[in-house]
Amino acid sequence: MLTDIHPKLPMRDKAKTRSFYINQLGFKEFGSADFDGYLMVEKDSIQIHFFEFKDLNPKENYGQVYIRTSDIDGLYRVFKEKDVECSPLEHKPWMQREFSTLDPDNNLLTFGQNVF
Repeated sequence: MLTDIHPKLPMRDKAKTRSFYINQLGFKEFGSADFDGYLMVEKDSIQIHFFEFKDLNPKENYGQVYIRTSDIDGLYRVFKEKDVECSPLEHKPWMQREFSTLDPDNNLLTFGQNVF
């Protein structure tokens, strides 16, 4: 039976990726070992893993993750307070309230909450 999913996204620079996710988005580093070319971050019950891809062209990166939240307005407010560049928070026709941001390698992170 499936229990969790931990997406793996490409990164060019581990220090920049770590800084963005920890300092801007409020994640913390996960795990006790500093693996060469690999990074794991978590926030609440969400984990995202990253693998080093030094030759990645961000303009050709189509990495995407959709993350559900129970407080989309609060999360959006926190990101804006930390000067995270985000799309506008919108109600979507598929009954989600959501916004998106790009990380330093152009991985698209979309955050959404059900609207009933």
